Amino acid sequence: MTASKKSPYWSSLASSLTPYIPGEQPRKDKFIKLNTNENPYPPSPKAVEAINKTAGEVLRLYPDPSSTALREAVAERWGIKSEEVFIGNGSDEILAFAFAAFFEAQNNPAEPLLFPNITYSFYPVYAALWDLAFKTPVLNTDFAIDPNDYKQSSGGVIFPNPNAPTGRALDQKTIVDIAKAQEKVKKVLIVDEAYIAFSQGPGMGSMIPFIKENPNLLIVRTLSKEASLAGLRSAYACGNAELIEGLYRLKDSFNSYPLDRLAQAASIAAILDTAYYDEINHRICQTRERVQAALNTLGFKVIPSQANFIFASPPGITDSGAAGFLAALREKGILVRHFKQSEIINYLRISIGTDVDMDTFLAACKEIIF
Repeated sequence: MTASKKSPYWSSLASSLTPYIPGEQPRKDKFIKLNTNENPYPPSPKAVEAINKTAGEVLRLYPDPSSTALREAVAERWGIKSEEVFIGNGSDEILAFAFAAFFEAQNNPAEPLLFPNITYSFYPVYAALWDLAFKTPVLNTDFAIDPNDYKQSSGGVIFPNPNAPTGRALDQKTIVDIAKAQEKVKKVLIVDEAYIAFSQGPGMGSMIPFIKENPNLLIVRTLSKEASLAGLRSAYACGNAELIEGLYRLKDSFNSYPLDRLAQAASIAAILDTAYYDEINHRICQTRERVQAALNTLGFKVIPSQANFIFASPPGITDSGAAGFLAALREKGILVRHFKQSEIINYLRISIGTDVDMDTFLAACKEIIF
């Protein structure tokens, strides 16, 4: 919902905010949706079964406010302790709590928070919400994060790995080095792993196994992409028990019942069904590699991706950047994402759909170009 002007009923905080704008969610099914990074394959049948079993008389009762069974499932999945797990209503909620729990407001003496100049656009929104000073180190010319930018003294560090919307990722050793540098000044490093399930190659993967040796490292995961549960809203964070307690202090001061019974039941089943998700997410990676190669052949400038999307600049860019190509795809019933930020105005973010979806997308690109 938007308003044409500020309301006299709003607080000064509400008036000052510039909210995050999500990708378009069309009301009709006439579009192929490649604009919101949803998983194109259905959730685990075990997750659906868990919802059906839970959807009964028990819904009259409040859910477990601590999501105990779900925390234990996450701990089992990763070989950690349940007190090292936080459960939230989607990763955006966890991130909102984390910004408040670990980064100091400007009215307290603090160095600025650090995150990349091109990254998840909710970060500056949260910084404004919690009145945090921040700096945005510039990505390298190939859209990679420069690790040295995050080894300096700071008020804390956050970045997605892989980064969004570029899809580039840092290896585990590099992230450990950043965590150790921030630990020297007792600041938290948050790694937002919304897309890590699609990261491949030596030294790549989740940082959860490294939380024991790095007490300032907080890992945030969502089930929206990797577990095909974007419509459910479930996520978790892993870190030192002190970090997790800090998050629960925020949660229990805001909403003591964030995750409902259906979401908890489905999430437990999904987290433990690793075989199913390993198979479908590997399929997405294979499709991604095929589509990247095809786009290169068509003359796109493609940034190598470790996520379930591709960041690419189409040929024939005009003064409006890639907006014209975005509009042409929409006319053909295909939605992709375009960002107006000047550094990336020539690029489109293309979510990976099914092979049939991506073949339709590639055919449309050929028609537009030729």
